[in-house]
Order: sequence, then structure tokens, then C-alpha cells
Amino acid sequence: MILRSSPPSPFGRKVKIAAHLLGIIDQIEIVRTDTTADDDPIRGLNPLGKIPALELDDGRVLYDSRVIIEYLDHLTGGGMLIPVDPVERFDALTGQALADGLMDAALLQIYEVRMRDESERSAKWLALQAGKVKRALAHLEAAPPPAVPNVFSVATACALGYLDLRFEGAWRKDHPTLVQWLDAFAATTPAFGATRAH
Repeated sequence: MILRSSPPSPFGRKVKIAAHLLGIIDQIEIVRTDTTADDDPIRGLNPLGKIPALELDDGRVLYDSRVIIEYLDHLTGGGMLIPVDPVERFDALTGQALADGLMDAALLQIYEVRMRDESERSAKWLALQAGKVKRALAHLEAAPPPAVPNVFSVATACALGYLDLRFEGAWRKDHPTLVQWLDAFAATTPAFGATRAH
């Protein structure tokens, strides 16, 4: 299998950590992808031109990170990262959606600054996205993911890691419970450190 991704991508990092946890990272070739380059193959593999995308041996391509992780979990027998019990399953999937939304809002702030000249940037848009991040962090601070690695905990760790990478870890001073949670996750999940972008 071939994973199209980029080291700073929190969504690509989610897939890589999942593959580590499932014991199949050695079955995946990771190919660095530039979503802004017209000639990058990603646009032919995923019409949206987004990462991550996973090319399967039979030629099919899966995207986005949620679909890829569900496939990898299924491939390894199921129930490892996405719980089987209905209550636990939908709690984990909802938590993943929250963490993914946090990542989306953080990425949109970065894109607004990178893709637009300063005179074209929207302070209102940036504030809207920052509000999503703030509310998501407050929710996670009050109810952090479970200690067991699943899609919720992996996504949350990647979201916090992205805030460390792009926003200088400003989230940390007001969220001591999440800081402690992330430290514990990193200590028990070596793949988190192994997939860190610098």
C-alpha cells in the first residue's frame, strides 16, 4: 500500500500512528505529497487533491483519514481502534469528529495566512476558526479521551500536536488536564514521537 501524505499533516499523522498501533506500518510505503503542486499525482488519485490518500494493491484509492483508518482497522481484524460495542464505537467516532474539526479549523487559519495576501485576509474568518478551536479544547479539557488508544485518542493527540507545531503550543497554558493527557499518550504510544514533524 502507498500512503500519500506530508510530514506536517495532522490527518496523515493520524493514519501513520494508526498503522503503527495496528502493527502494519511496514506494509505501507509513505510518499511525500505536495497538495499545492499542479503536477503532484494526488489530484489524479483524489479529485479533491487532499491528503492523506491510501493506494491499495488492487488500484483503489481510499480517502480521507477516517476512511483509511477504518479500512486498516478492518484489515487487521477490526475492533482495535474503532470499538465494536455500539456505545463505545459511537463515542469514539464522535470524539474523532471533534478532534478532526479542531484540526480543520487550525488548518484553515494557517491557509488563510499562507494563501492570501495580508490585505485580503479576513479577521472575521480567522476569529470564527479560532473560536472552534477554543471550544473544542474546552470540551476536551473537561472530558479528555480514554487512556486506551482508539480513533478518538489518536485524533486528539494529532490535533494537539498540530497546535504545538503551528501555534507554538499556546493551548497548553490554559489546558493542564490535556497537557497531562498528551504526555501520558506520548509515553505509551512511541509512534506519536516517531511521526512528529519539525
